[in-house]
Amino acid sequence: MGDGRGPKLAALELAADEREALQSLARRPKTAQALALRARIVLACAEGLSNSEVSRRLGVSLPTVGKWRKRFVADRVDGLRDEPRPGAPRKITDTVVEAVIVKTLEERPAHRDSHWSTRSMAKAVGLNQTAVSRIWRAFGLKPHLVDSWKLSTDPLFIDKVRDIVGLYLDPPHGAIVLAVDEKSQMQALDRTAPMLPMMPGVAGRTTHDYVRHGTTSLFAALDVATGTVIGQVHRKHRHQEFLRFLKTIDKATPAEVDLHLVLDNYSTHKTPAIHQWLVKHPRFHLHFTPTYASWLNLVERWFAELTNRKLRRSAHRSVQALEADVKSWIEAWNADPKPFTWTKTADDILETLAAYCQRVIDSGH
Repeated sequence: MGDGRGPKLAALELAADEREALQSLARRPKTAQALALRARIVLACAEGLSNSEVSRRLGVSLPTVGKWRKRFVADRVDGLRDEPRPGAPRKITDTVVEAVIVKTLEERPAHRDSHWSTRSMAKAVGLNQTAVSRIWRAFGLKPHLVDSWKLSTDPLFIDKVRDIVGLYLDPPHGAIVLAVDEKSQMQALDRTAPMLPMMPGVAGRTTHDYVRHGTTSLFAALDVATGTVIGQVHRKHRHQEFLRFLKTIDKATPAEVDLHLVLDNYSTHKTPAIHQWLVKHPRFHLHFTPTYASWLNLVERWFAELTNRKLRRSAHRSVQALEADVKSWIEAWNADPKPFTWTKTADDILETLAAYCQRVIDSGH
């Protein structure tokens, strides 16, 4: 079967054992995915498809299809494996490496541990810990680490992503876009001993324990265009405090300018009192982020700056001292503001999430 471009290729025929081996490789749920793709390329070619048809079906480049078709014709199934690299012969074969990877991803230790360690894996596969560690590093495997994640269940997720990203990339003419949120439960912490200063070759040192002196909350509105911040501290974060903050924003911005606020779905943002106030102030337009998607709110990036550059290493003996310190830091920030540039389009974000979901589905979870 051809598509009219280039010379017609000879039919690619498979022996029964070759087809079985290729199908086994192509079905791998988690591991050896590069090898699995090569196997699927050969199986598609064996159906009589042209290289360009295989390229379109599997979403790979035409040269890639041609490369693995030729390698298979020359060396059969062994030709699909990576070519040996120059240097001293490897002491650990591909088969052993694959066994370590498969065991890491698809099995658990037999002695009730929740995850593999280099010691337990080395014992299970008959290698030393250094070899296991090198294999894990080469393939980016970190059994001891667990990241948290949660996909949004918001039925309007796509619409909200497009709405908010559109505000960032193409804000309404003559309007101000503000990323708004609360940093709640900021703790006034005082170390039990003064911090020891940094010296050449020695990092600054703090005690591991501290005394708690209470908490406060920071309401912040980041001007996406200029990077300036409107901030207000409150001991509580109920709808009453949020309403006061809206009034502060109202006073701090030109009265003739429309305001577009990006904020989350926190219940205090949607009370009847807030709704009534917004009806009387039509220049305020609220745009809610999807559930479990606070990463869409640019003010979270500014909160990270506040934490890393001020709060993490500071000591405060009272809530009042903490609040005064935060206010001073905001004033210093606004004296030389630095806006954060949003670069991802809505399509980029949605494609990345779709690809992640597909990987999860393909892994069998």
